[in-house]
Amino acid sequence: SKTVAALATLSRPVKFYARNKEAKMTQTSRFPDNIRLISHPLIEHKLAILRDKNTEPFQFRMLVDEISHLMIFEATRDLALRDVSVQTPVAQAQAKKLATKVMICPILRAALGMLDSVFTIIPDASVGFLGFQRNEKTAQAEFFYAKLPRDAKNRLAIIIDPMFATGGTAIDAVKFLCENGIKQIKFISIIAAPEGLKRFS
Repeated sequence: SKTVAALATLSRPVKFYARNKEAKMTQTSRFPDNIRLISHPLIEHKLAILRDKNTEPFQFRMLVDEISHLMIFEATRDLALRDVSVQTPVAQAQAKKLATKVMICPILRAALGMLDSVFTIIPDASVGFLGFQRNEKTAQAEFFYAKLPRDAKNRLAIIIDPMFATGGTAIDAVKFLCENGIKQIKFISIIAAPEGLKRFS
């Protein structure tokens, strides 16, 4: 099946941002309102190199970091702000800071390569680890580990996972967070299959 380069942001309702120029996928023709397609020349360029079988491992890791860095901007576009007063070198000034506490939830272990780039953008974010492993008999991902910050219920969760295939792991991760009282959830993925997006939506 064809794959799409994807940035997913989920909340209630889920929002998913993806891009596939060749398949001419549009938000209105292929996905419901909670799934959005992104189009950015830098992401397209880097994805082409990322998916090339001749790309060296060190370059692959660098590209994952760079693409994640670009995607986090889209995923956080709608974060709430609060007014603050700051002292500049010359005077008092009114400014804005994030009003939302953020928790980054990497799917172990694959998403660890995306984590540093997210912290570059949101250094104050907490981390909530979610562990899934493949059952070799059933070929299904099984949940085996979770560690969330104590104030997780008061944070926006951003799940990160570089590969979005059937959507099963993503669905289980969202379900787990919802069952633990997380009310705002977003999802970022670098590569996604349309079949998985349809199931996820």
